[in-house]
Amino acid sequence: MTAAAAPTLPDLFRVFLRIGLLSFGGPAAQISLMHRTLVDETGWLEEKQFLNALSFCMLLPGPEAMQLATYSGWRLHGVAGGLIAGLLFVLPGAAVIFALAAVYAMLGDVPLVASLFLGVKAAVLIIVIEALLRVSRKALSAPSHWAIAVLAFIGLFFLALPYPLIVAAAAIYGAVFGTRWVSPPHTQARIETSARGTAGTVALWLAIWLVPIAVMDAVLGTSILGDIGAFFSKLAVVTFGGAYAVLAYMAQEVVADYGWLTAGEMMDGLGLAETTPGPLILVTQFVGFLAAFREGGLGYGLAGGVVALWATFAPCFLWIFAGAPYIEWISAQRRLSGALSGITAAVVGVIANLSLWFALHVFFAEVTRESAGILTLWTPTLSTLDWRVPVLALLAGVLLLRVGLGLGWVLGVASLAGLALSALG
Repeated sequence: MTAAAAPTLPDLFRVFLRIGLLSFGGPAAQISLMHRTLVDETGWLEEKQFLNALSFCMLLPGPEAMQLATYSGWRLHGVAGGLIAGLLFVLPGAAVIFALAAVYAMLGDVPLVASLFLGVKAAVLIIVIEALLRVSRKALSAPSHWAIAVLAFIGLFFLALPYPLIVAAAAIYGAVFGTRWVSPPHTQARIETSARGTAGTVALWLAIWLVPIAVMDAVLGTSILGDIGAFFSKLAVVTFGGAYAVLAYMAQEVVADYGWLTAGEMMDGLGLAETTPGPLILVTQFVGFLAAFREGGLGYGLAGGVVALWATFAPCFLWIFAGAPYIEWISAQRRLSGALSGITAAVVGVIANLSLWFALHVFFAEVTRESAGILTLWTPTLSTLDWRVPVLALLAGVLLLRVGLGLGWVLGVASLAGLALSALG
């Protein structure tokens, strides 16, 4: 496929606003939505551009889906496009999380949200499965790719191996043995910046990220807001492996070490983030809001949420704007391209891991993580199967895969159907 002409800024704004409003279901579903929109529907990005960028983003700390959106906007319209795409991917969900976090902090529960998004969860499961099928068809072009994908899935789902280890192993294998997968480039790609330009970009975005937090600390002195800014800035640097790796690290820290939330509240925050649009890592906003709310009420909670958002997402713009000009050049180097190809194959295993994990938690109310030697087993309690979810998933599958209904309509119909079934009990 040849990429279509670059869109105008209004067109880019409109499409990424739609992506931001429909980006339910965590990174796998969001990557699927962007692939469907930017590669299949609009043709703004070529398949190879999208997969190379996805492989690059999987190497970075922080939320890979938001970084992929930012890169896509940058590829289409430079820094302005990257800012539009990245912000629109985050802000709709952030607005919803602010509202729900305020309700949760004051009332303690949001049962209507669970009913409203029951159908959304079922539809998202189908979207994720569709993504797995589509990406695997494009990314697994050699037997070795299939082997990498299967081994990545086994390593993540059954062995609970660290995600960076999986990616590093796939990259090393691809670099050493994968040159035969990669065709020589037709033209010599060039680096789209200079060392001085990269240094300037890094300095600018470091200042944008850290100066406001430093000023806040200087003005307020020791406060929960400063602690939130410092913690989430550290989180943005050290958590490789995407949203779920970030969440695993964060949950332990904020519950066991900082005592900002209880384990139950952490799970509630994750549930809210899973059932609202935007990146799953928006749960950091919920944590910041709740921690600050307990110190100073609603206004302080809003400030805590803003600080958490800033410290979480400002670094993402740094990583992308500094690294994006090198992606096309990297993909034109046969060994580096082989490494990216290995990572892309591993990404299929990552999506399969997330798909099965998500399916178990959507279909069953209770899923237990058990260890058997080196194996990790996720065991659902069969009696907790929610009969409504298979019905809604079947409905969404028919509408999306057979009828070919648009994603917005599928999510809307599934959501209304979820409300109706919830009313029936």
